Amino acid sequence: MYTLLTYPSGFGSFSLSPFCVKAAYLLALSGQPWKRQDTLDPRKMPHSKLPVLRTKERMVSDSDSIRLFLESQGADFDPGLSDMQKAQSQALIRMAEDSWYFHLVLDRWGNDDVWPIIRETFFGQIPALLRRPITNNIRKPVLKGLNAQGISRFSESERMQRIERDLQALNTYLLQSPFLMGDQPTAADLSVAPMLAGMRKTPEQTPLSCRIRKDKVLTDYLDRIEQAIPLP
Repeated sequence: MYTLLTYPSGFGSFSLSPFCVKAAYLLALSGQPWKRQDTLDPRKMPHSKLPVLRTKERMVSDSDSIRLFLESQGADFDPGLSDMQKAQSQALIRMAEDSWYFHLVLDRWGNDDVWPIIRETFFGQIPALLRRPITNNIRKPVLKGLNAQGISRFSESERMQRIERDLQALNTYLLQSPFLMGDQPTAADLSVAPMLAGMRKTPEQTPLSCRIRKDKVLTDYLDRIEQAIPLP
């Protein structure tokens, strides 16, 4: 049996990390037996991050590597897709993971209304007297990274304009079929849906979380994913 090392559940999701949710979806669709093991400290993990899949032979780090490993064991996450659809799928995955992810992190770590909730959720095991100074030191490099990436340099309205075009493109896909590539979830859904769900479940109202929650096409899509791939 495989063991998925993951951040704990939170905000109504399988995990606080959309990449851990993606890994859980991959495992659920792979047909392989697995269990979860929660941790909040990835420092001793390969690449110092989660998710990590523990197999009998090795530790597989990163959700993309987990996908490749499961495919090497016979899983097919794009059944019946043409080469063109697989190319479109890859573009959607990169849009979600290499662009939307930073919007999600900024909403959680850069929003002063949301940050106290994130601090208590992620770092509640730190003694109360030390929690604020320690977590402020953890937060600073995250915010510095968001500035280096560039997303935090935009105003809220500029940032929403940037992601709005992406969300409209996604709506176009979902008006054609229940899932991004057709009538069943495929690899693109396993990356896109966790990122959107993370935005929707931000524990305070932000322009981004409200945008997702008020979009019936997107919310219905997220509900279909959760029904199609139930997670423990």
